[in-house]
Amino acid sequence: MNQLETLVTISKTMSFRKAGELLNLTQPAVSAQIKSLEDEFKTVLIDRNQPVTLTDSGKLFLEHAERILRVVEDLKQRLSDLNQTPQGHIHLGTTTSIAMQILPRVLSYFQNQFPMIKTSIHSMSSTQIMTSVENGSVDIGIGYLLEKNPHLETSILYYDSFELVVSPDHQLAKRPHTTIESLRDIPFIMLSPDTAGRRFVDQVFRKFRMEPHIVMELSSSEEVKRMVELNLGAAIISKLTVINELRLGTIRMIPVAELEINHPVGVIYKSGRYLSSALQQFLSDLKGMPETNFIGSE
Repeated sequence: MNQLETLVTISKTMSFRKAGELLNLTQPAVSAQIKSLEDEFKTVLIDRNQPVTLTDSGKLFLEHAERILRVVEDLKQRLSDLNQTPQGHIHLGTTTSIAMQILPRVLSYFQNQFPMIKTSIHSMSSTQIMTSVENGSVDIGIGYLLEKNPHLETSILYYDSFELVVSPDHQLAKRPHTTIESLRDIPFIMLSPDTAGRRFVDQVFRKFRMEPHIVMELSSSEEVKRMVELNLGAAIISKLTVINELRLGTIRMIPVAELEINHPVGVIYKSGRYLSSALQQFLSDLKGMPETNFIGSE
């Protein structure tokens, strides 16, 4: 197992020295482990020129090494689950905005109940969440359930909507409501194309045969909000991400009839995979939480 972990670490660091530092091994020990693998399988796995790269054999070997390590991790988890105490390590993939909205409440409750369970949060776009859950690089995803995937199970946690927001100094700020048509020439600050919010916005504009005037594209709702507060453009983002700014009055929300659609946000996990006691407990607690736990204002 150690040799496989060493190969995987080299593939990520592209350096024997850095791999050794991460694994608490000397450089000669790292070289010896790789040499031992190469001798056993009678092939060269690593091109030792700088920077270090994997040979074609090495790339094929890496795929199987990662799979074997996942199986071993799974076995360790199953054995520890025989003790009946929910414990282990959960890798959770979610978007930055969802993490900021709901995870502090959910995780603080969960950590108090089950201190033996460690949770790592991986921030990614909605599209990446689906892919990461499917390929096993995260155990659970929490994201917008915009598309069906036969390999994934989903369960709705709460509903969100995407709303038009502007600065109090914006030309639309005094309107009680507006229409999508009135946004034709308004400068827009958009989320990046791989986010759920942006995909919805693009869909709406396409439906009305409109080409939005985009002045800026940013990767997170937090960045978008700051630009809107500076009156650099209007934006259409998650209603739940602007609750605080609406309360403080730094951002105004203008109802737009064509945007009034509720979008389910839910938990995503792989169909048919073994669920450790930690994962079972986490899923069960998430699904059992009332919607107010997620959308209740701070």
